[in-house]
Amino acid sequence: MSETQEMGSTQDRDAAEVLRKSRTVAVVGISDKEDRDSHKVAKYLKEKGYRIIPVNPKLSRVLGETCYPDLASVPEHIDVVDIFRNVEAIPGIVEEAIQVGADAVWMQLGLHHEEAAGRARERGISVVMNKCMKIEHSKLSTP
Repeated sequence: MSETQEMGSTQDRDAAEVLRKSRTVAVVGISDKEDRDSHKVAKYLKEKGYRIIPVNPKLSRVLGETCYPDLASVPEHIDVVDIFRNVEAIPGIVEEAIQVGADAVWMQLGLHHEEAAGRARERGISVVMNKCMKIEHSKLSTP
């Protein structure tokens, strides 16, 4: 098995474990527009029984849930911080996730930030990069 294949299978196992262990997902950068991926993923996860916490300073409610301006404003424990922001915003979001004691950080498809991932892992936070929570969950749900 090549190093790339091994990294992929480790990422797959990490993604599956995060999905199985988690119940509460803070969706950072969520949109209230139904055609946006962040909205579609959050809606799917909510339909599958996850508690969705929208995080976007420009919105007050999304999918019937109170929307918070940042992770520090969320009044409950966050299992997973699901990131839908540009790559430049990732280090700051990961620092917030560390500060609030999140269990995992998930960088959606197309998002990868090795330095921020390393900071999270140093603090015992699971990290998944460049994967979609909806796609990974649907893989677990099908035999």
